[in-house]
Amino acid sequence: MTNIIDWLHKLEQHETKREAQHEAEHEEAPAPDGLEGKVIAALRAVYDPELPVNIYDLGLIYALDVDEAAGKVQIRMTLTAPGCPVAQTFPATVEDAVEAVEGVHEARVDLVWEPQWSKDRMSEAARLELGLL
Repeated sequence: MTNIIDWLHKLEQHETKREAQHEAEHEEAPAPDGLEGKVIAALRAVYDPELPVNIYDLGLIYALDVDEAAGKVQIRMTLTAPGCPVAQTFPATVEDAVEAVEGVHEARVDLVWEPQWSKDRMSEAARLELGLL
């Protein structure tokens, strides 16, 4: 009987955590309007190949410069580790996702290693997803 009670308690904790995660994802600050908001939405649709979190909330995007009039987007980003196996191909994946946004004519991604990525850059939703809160 104790095992069942323990299991039910763990199930309740898990459900509470999932509900909090869902609320946090929907309570985050809204993306800016216009092209920048659309670009951020596109970045949130690209997931880190090793972690189940999108690259924007994971904190991999260090700088985002959107020239709405010219339809040009410049991104400075990093990866979670310099030895990441997708370091050569992932910037092109991000460029493709951003160039698919209506109004973007050109996207450029510069991969940088300084400052080094840390979990402190992650959004609250990302921390919840990974069980760090």
